[in-house]
Amino acid sequence: MAFDAGGDPSDEALMVLYANGDRHAALALTQRITPRVLAYASRLLSGDRAEAEDVAQETMLRLWKVAPQWRQGETRVTTWSYRVATNLCIDRQRARVRKRLVALDDAPETADAAPRAEDRLQESGRMAALEAALAELPDRQRQAVVLRHLEGMTNPEIAAIMEIGVEAVESLTARGKRALSALLAGRKAALGYEDDGHAG
Repeated sequence: MAFDAGGDPSDEALMVLYANGDRHAALALTQRITPRVLAYASRLLSGDRAEAEDVAQETMLRLWKVAPQWRQGETRVTTWSYRVATNLCIDRQRARVRKRLVALDDAPETADAAPRAEDRLQESGRMAALEAALAELPDRQRQAVVLRHLEGMTNPEIAAIMEIGVEAVESLTARGKRALSALLAGRKAALGYEDDGHAG
């Protein structure tokens, strides 16, 4: 069976085709999955596009490495890809924290040259406010909220990606949404709501 550009094969079928040497299937799967993984990684990494691109590239490289052993029906390609991307993002976040701690020890006291958070939010608009609020959530809550509300995944899919139970996903998502609401409620000025009579 060869790749049929006119059809709409599943991700899993494309993986099997690629494992059997079909380069067109690999290209089709790359074009389908990479943008989603890139957007997801960008949200987990607080909008750092370069880091997100590295994560997306590494995720796809790992996908191609496992292709020959891929067992159709065991897991979905997207679930596997999001799980790998999540782990790569966590590794990068931990490395950032370590670098910050080292930098804080060595850094002299300086005036705040970076633009204030409010200025950045006003310049970048409401999506930037959401990204900033997401960045303040604990990692697991951010992952659950992004997967559920921005990636549109179901709770069982998220449970598989995060390797936790569905109830834990529901709890993380609920807590994450509450925290986001509280964070965004405190940023009405940045969102342009200060004088328009919006309540709550």
